[in-house]
Amino acid sequence: MIAMAILPILIHPDPRLKTVCEPVPDMSDELRTLADDMLLTMYDAPGIGLAAPQIGVLQRVIVMDCVKEEGAEPKPVAMFNPEVTASSDITNVYEEGCLSIPEQYAEVTRPKLVQVRWMDRDGKLQEQEFDGLWATCVQHEIDHLDGKLFIDYLKPLRRQMITRKMQKLKRERARKAL
Repeated sequence: MIAMAILPILIHPDPRLKTVCEPVPDMSDELRTLADDMLLTMYDAPGIGLAAPQIGVLQRVIVMDCVKEEGAEPKPVAMFNPEVTASSDITNVYEEGCLSIPEQYAEVTRPKLVQVRWMDRDGKLQEQEFDGLWATCVQHEIDHLDGKLFIDYLKPLRRQMITRKMQKLKRERARKAL
C-alpha cells in the first residue's frame, strides 16, 4: 500500500498556474498515485475540484467531487486529458472560488451543460454529460489546465484587487514560515 500525501496548493500569483499543461501520454501507477494524492488534498482543503497545476504538476489531470450533502456517498472523479466536446447555449451563474485563491469568490457565467471526454484511471476513454455545479466545476478545473483562472472572467479592476490580496496573503504566510 502506497502512503497517500496531502500536497501543498500553490497560491496565485504563481507562473505555474498560468501554464498550459502537457497531455499525459498514457496511464501509469505514478498518475494513479497523483490522482489519489490530489483527491486527498482536495478533500482536506476542503474543495470540490483540484487541477494538477495547482500542486505544481504541469500535466492534464483533474479531480473533483461535487457531492456536498452531509452523509451522502462521495463521488470522486479523476480525469486524465479531459476536454469539453460540446456545451449548451444555456448558461448558469455560480459563485466560484478556488483553492489557489483562498477566501475570494465571484460570480462566473458558464455553459449549464457540457459533454466531457477523458481517460479514466484504467486508461479507458470515458464521455459524460455534466450539469449544474458538476458542469461548472469540470469547466473551472479544465480552465486550470489551460492556464486560466476564474478571476480571468472578472473585470480588470476586480481581478487586480484579488491578485493584490493574494500577494499580501503569500507575504504573510512566508513571514509565518520563518
